Amino acid sequence: MEQALPQGEGPERPYRIAVFASGSGSNFQALLDSAQSGRLGAQIALLVSDKPQAKAVERARAAGVPVFTFAPKDYESREAYEREILGELAKAKIDLIVLAGYMRLITDVLVEPYAGRMINIHPSLLPSFPGKDAAGQAVEHGVRLSGATVHFVDGGMDTGPIIAQRAVEVTADDTAIELQLRIQEQERLLYPEVVSWFAAGRVKLEGRRVLLF
Repeated sequence: MEQALPQGEGPERPYRIAVFASGSGSNFQALLDSAQSGRLGAQIALLVSDKPQAKAVERARAAGVPVFTFAPKDYESREAYEREILGELAKAKIDLIVLAGYMRLITDVLVEPYAGRMINIHPSLLPSFPGKDAAGQAVEHGVRLSGATVHFVDGGMDTGPIIAQRAVEVTADDTAIELQLRIQEQERLLYPEVVSWFAAGRVKLEGRRVLLF
């Protein structure tokens, strides 16, 4: 199945992204910096966070980015708060969801409407070391290379089609924290670049194959 991915609708319609974040928002800040410099080619139209006190929320408000926060415990189910998020995304006319340290599993309530329009960044060279503590897994297994992967979200645990990767060398004396910090440096370079490809209409998804042009 070939899937053309959306672009902005004419010169007055910027490509609009929503960033989901739960923590410090370092990748969100990288995206924000890229947007403000014009390199991103997209407008950050919404920040979504399950942690109202998160640093990412503070960063967004300081930059004038609209914010939607929620407390999961206030909802009867994950699907319930995702339906509310879906409404916020529709109101903001979001073209692409960008997960940037969002620490909640996502259900079909969001995955299906945004199939091919939701991406995530993971601190390993997928399919190696999915899930939590990817840097720790890499160190424990003694691999020579790890890195960062940007991939589509398909409802599985880091199983979606791979869009781009950037390698990071693992040294013999690396700790998980040291490796994680070096991977994060590459994430902050890679993620804005990939988002800019979407904004420029350079990404096409054919089954599990991602074509860049």
